[in-house]
Amino acid sequence: MKIICIGRNYTEHIAELANERPKDPVIFMKPDTAILLKKQPFFIPEFSSEVHHEVELLVRINRLGRHINRKFAHKYYDEISLGIDFTARDVQSELKQKGLPWEKAKAFDGSAVIGKWISKSKFDNIDTIDFHLEKNGKTVQKGNSSLMLWKIDELIEYISKYFTLKIGDIIFTGTPSGVGKVLADDKLKGYVENEQLFSITVK
Repeated sequence: MKIICIGRNYTEHIAELANERPKDPVIFMKPDTAILLKKQPFFIPEFSSEVHHEVELLVRINRLGRHINRKFAHKYYDEISLGIDFTARDVQSELKQKGLPWEKAKAFDGSAVIGKWISKSKFDNIDTIDFHLEKNGKTVQKGNSSLMLWKIDELIEYISKYFTLKIGDIIFTGTPSGVGKVLADDKLKGYVENEQLFSITVK
């Protein structure tokens, strides 16, 4: 099982980090050791003083595929979830300045929160899903899949040009604007529409 993450998929998030808008989806990976275990808190790693939350819609692949045509991509997933791509922003900034890969900032242990999975049949349109993140009871990030530069089926088509997608693979589809620093004792809750899909504590 692999975790495939998409960066810079929302215009406002690109702007808030002063990044260049990409011509193609930005892809990076997380190992399975990045998954935060159920009912466990998120521990801020000792190597970072500025870890940010990035809430994202998730897709879980349900069949083997490569070079998937966009019109068939919907057949390769039947569940949606919500998660957090925790990012050591200070580490990432240093790596970006040196032109180095981001993995130390993005793929460390516990950096991938994966919420409860729900059937995509619950949604009238997969490309108009509302989601948001609450920190200590206040909404800090909110997004809608209609605002993605590349929609879910487009991402599956693009990713499968480079990587064989296998059953159980998870795609993090990118974060909207509103990313911010987490502190010890923060409570984070993620919602798709009005359904809570995860709740975690920061330590």
